[in-house]
Amino acid sequence: MTSIKTKIGRRAFIKNTSLASGGLVLGFSWLNSCKPKVGLDMAAKELPKEWFELNGYLKIGENGLVTILSPNPEAGQNVKTSMPMIIADELDVDWKDVMVEQAPLDTGAFTRQFIGGSQALRQGWTGLRMAGASARQMLKEAAAQAWKVPADEIKTSGGMLSHEGSGNSATYGDMASVAASMQVPEEVQLKEKNDFTIIGTSQKNVDGMNIVTGKPLFGIDTHQEGMLIAMIVHPPAFGLQLKSIDDSEVRSMPGIRDVFKVKVFNDDYIKTFFDTRTYNEVAVIVGDSTWQVMQAKKALKIECEPIQSATETRDRFGTTWEQHTPKGLENTEDHYAQMRSRAEKGGEVRRRDGNPEQAFATATKVIERTYTAPFLAHNCMEPMNFFANVKDGKAELIGPLQKPEFTEQTLSARTGIPLENIDIKMTRLGGGYGRRSYAHWLVEAALISQRMEAPIKLIYTREDDMTDGIYRPTYHAKLRAALDANNNLIAYHVNAGGVPECPLYENRFPAGAVDHYLAEGWTIDSNITVGSFRAPSSNFMACAEQSFLDEVAEVAGKDPIDFRLELLDRAINKPMEGVTNDYDPARYAGVLKLVKEKSEWGNQDAKTSRGVAAYFCHNSYAAQVLDMVMEEGKPKVQKVTCAVDCGIVVNPDAATNLAEGGIVDGIGNALFGELTFKEGMPTKKNFDTYRMIRMQEAPKEIEVHFVKSDIDPTGLGEPTFPPIFPALANAIYQATGKRLYKQPFFKNGAI
Repeated sequence: MTSIKTKIGRRAFIKNTSLASGGLVLGFSWLNSCKPKVGLDMAAKELPKEWFELNGYLKIGENGLVTILSPNPEAGQNVKTSMPMIIADELDVDWKDVMVEQAPLDTGAFTRQFIGGSQALRQGWTGLRMAGASARQMLKEAAAQAWKVPADEIKTSGGMLSHEGSGNSATYGDMASVAASMQVPEEVQLKEKNDFTIIGTSQKNVDGMNIVTGKPLFGIDTHQEGMLIAMIVHPPAFGLQLKSIDDSEVRSMPGIRDVFKVKVFNDDYIKTFFDTRTYNEVAVIVGDSTWQVMQAKKALKIECEPIQSATETRDRFGTTWEQHTPKGLENTEDHYAQMRSRAEKGGEVRRRDGNPEQAFATATKVIERTYTAPFLAHNCMEPMNFFANVKDGKAELIGPLQKPEFTEQTLSARTGIPLENIDIKMTRLGGGYGRRSYAHWLVEAALISQRMEAPIKLIYTREDDMTDGIYRPTYHAKLRAALDANNNLIAYHVNAGGVPECPLYENRFPAGAVDHYLAEGWTIDSNITVGSFRAPSSNFMACAEQSFLDEVAEVAGKDPIDFRLELLDRAINKPMEGVTNDYDPARYAGVLKLVKEKSEWGNQDAKTSRGVAAYFCHNSYAAQVLDMVMEEGKPKVQKVTCAVDCGIVVNPDAATNLAEGGIVDGIGNALFGELTFKEGMPTKKNFDTYRMIRMQEAPKEIEVHFVKSDIDPTGLGEPTFPPIFPALANAIYQATGKRLYKQPFFKNGAI
């Protein structure tokens, strides 16, 4: 068994010795710098230190029931089920005896309560196991004290303690009170991975019944007596700011309580990474009902003025950078022209291997292609909302957000309310994908409640959400490949940038698999607000890279899977000295080989067109084969075969659901996703113009296979999303003979 220290620093393992109905209440820091003696923490070394601060509570009642409080927000990725499963397995309790509750935000006892970047299980793995194992050890020591036998002779199983020599046995509930008075052990033994009984089994979503029966789980469901409804009105275009409001008509409308302006951030405030906000000052309407406020929104008259160019200092986890926001009203066509021009100038060299210039100059064949993708809106099913009740120097808030602790710190700075007087209760998220990382609406809700001296619920309409940022940036990538006389890939050049962010990952495949390699990146400033979007940057680079490699393989006369495996074999057997790659080529090759086998590559029906792609992101590997046919000029996806290497799969059902969701979401965005701008104004404001995938357009079948692994879990919420874009593009090429270089495919391709 693996030994792990439980006490690392002052807050590493907090014990609450107060008894809850005679039971054991154990508080623990899930991730606070736990460093096991052997190998368990290898996957987390590259992460920022801040990402190792999560907390939770485990309670054992006299009746043997176990309550596990999950601190992470739940957005449908099933962490509220999967993370407690890890604790329960190390605790050695039956899953049927476990109750799971959502923990509130508590910056005194908890840290880093957030979701994003597919990091929940990856970060939580060691700390969660430690928590369960420590509680188990304390129960064993309690039994040892009662039975006067050595603790290491006591066995645990299914919530029971037993000692073979004496014949004694007891439930966890029998020993909970005694265990609560004991010191947390300095070191505990973790299970061998082949001894897991809950991890690796499929367990149903703990919120499943409440979801299907319509219980109030989401922020939009929040209601309190005396609560008012608030909505905002923001400038109609990026590049404008609010100047004045004319509320003469609105104030006389039924049910309207007040109309005023709110400034989200003070002028001297240094915004952190997640303090992104499109319009810092907005008009607010407060009334008795949603309908009344919506009618008032239509009647409110606002006057706007152009913004001025500005440069501000931003803070990202202690590191500052300067963000420039230009003035002017921007247009989509101008963005594409600017990106084409900027790409021709080259960019900042991020990586150079060998002599790519000479290799291209002497190559037998050179292939060059350019790929673009538009801004995308998140379009979460649940509109942005938050409840706030701020009074007497205290703030109660309820709603959905991804980075509650960071937002709480922002709220404290804005309102002057101490952190200990702020209470944020997290609800289930009706979609996130990065959108709810930037929870400025929570700050807005608190300021509105403070002004009104009443509880309020702030609701964004669909139009507010879609026209108010935060968006996936628009991207551009020019790729070049050089082949020698034997059709070997000898040089690769990627030149990538965007408005206003660069999507380049210079150390990802095929870096390290080609002797001569050059990666350049650049950006173009914009006043259009962008932020995280499912698999940030990867969602574009995967499509560009894997579509391009498919075309290069065709020019080289090679099977697309064999061509990729050939490159990965080069990275495995002839690694380049002095360079670092982000990916493990053996694991990358593993998912390609698995998807080749499971899809029966090469044996498809003659009427079926196939595309393949593979990608590494968020510490995991995914490969996909997409089968489709053309019906009435439109692609109809018959089947997607997906292979994933994400380490140990904690909950196979949940993992399969995540993979399926990423695939369907990716197909929809690839075919239809697009947000355009005219004079700074979004041209699409609701689902009548912003096209989403429909039920009949989803794949008829999705088959997901996981690589068997004993590597600690890595990301899964995002890795299956990027490769489906190029798998679809490559399949469409096989069906139509036309390559796709611009997203969305349905608008910009030959379909």
